[in-house]
Amino acid sequence: MTPDVSTDWIEGGAAVVYQHCPSCIHTWYFRRSFCPGCGHAAPSTHTSAGLGSVHASTLVHRAPSDEFRAIAPYRIVLVDMAEGFRMMGHAEPSLAIGDPVRCQVKTIAGRALPYFDREPE
Repeated sequence: MTPDVSTDWIEGGAAVVYQHCPSCIHTWYFRRSFCPGCGHAAPSTHTSAGLGSVHASTLVHRAPSDEFRAIAPYRIVLVDMAEGFRMMGHAEPSLAIGDPVRCQVKTIAGRALPYFDREPE
């Protein structure tokens, strides 16, 4: 079965789904029933294009579980997404701060997780 590209990866889809407040213009990642900025009760939900730039990066050597120890060392990045929110994900080892990236959902250590590859400029 092919994952739904309009459903967030956390719910088994292949997309990054974010929210935006029409009242205070705040944008955030991880769904809520209200705006965390102003409390507005009707945020809009959107699917990200998956594009962004690396804000921070680290190479993990001491993994939290046997599944992740098997793939260590691996890169984790914080990415400023084009839509205005920041998210964390796994990444190709050569990425550096400022690199343009594209997110896709990949199976890593037996789990579907966001993974960032370099986006050609």
